[in-house]
Amino acid sequence: MPRADRKPAASSPTTHDGGGSRRDQILDVAAPLFADRGYHGVSIDDLGSALGVTGPALYRYFRSKDAVLAALLVGISRSLLAGGQARVEAAADPGAALAALVEWHVSFALENPALITVQSRDLASLAGPQQRTVRRLQRAYVEIWVGAIQARHPSVDDATARAAAHAAFGLINSTPHSARLDRTAMAALLRRMATAALAGVTATVH
Repeated sequence: MPRADRKPAASSPTTHDGGGSRRDQILDVAAPLFADRGYHGVSIDDLGSALGVTGPALYRYFRSKDAVLAALLVGISRSLLAGGQARVEAAADPGAALAALVEWHVSFALENPALITVQSRDLASLAGPQQRTVRRLQRAYVEIWVGAIQARHPSVDDATARAAAHAAFGLINSTPHSARLDRTAMAALLRRMATAALAGVTATVH
């Protein structure tokens, strides 16, 4: 997963670079713990215990538990945005761009169900500046989808394209609950469903 304090690689659908640093290990442990118990149900001592150290030892890497949550949520937002931008830029045509965005988000969702849970449930627990950063990055990511939807379906207005993007996210981000098939089959199912949903955006009646 790309680390939150470093520009993420657009090729990875996770939140840090997998290099095995202590910061990475802490984030790897924190995501499922926060997803399982909720951010407020996990103490710094719980995080340390999961890593086989005392809680205060983590302060060498993060100044607080809040900083761990910020690293997770800012990291995933940066990663999604960078990956989305890269895929649209590399696409040969509007149809390929939208398909690439679907593929990217499906890959992210299947690799990171814990992070999806943490983001949807604990974003409000972030301090104001970090929360604004996450929301700014999220808005930028949505606008990439809006642009891709409108490029593929030129008659669709901004509001409809934005609503369609959020609807697609909701479908794909269901993986914490819906991922009941093996990875390949679930990815194919999500791609088909999201693609079909986005193809129907032109049928919207005002």
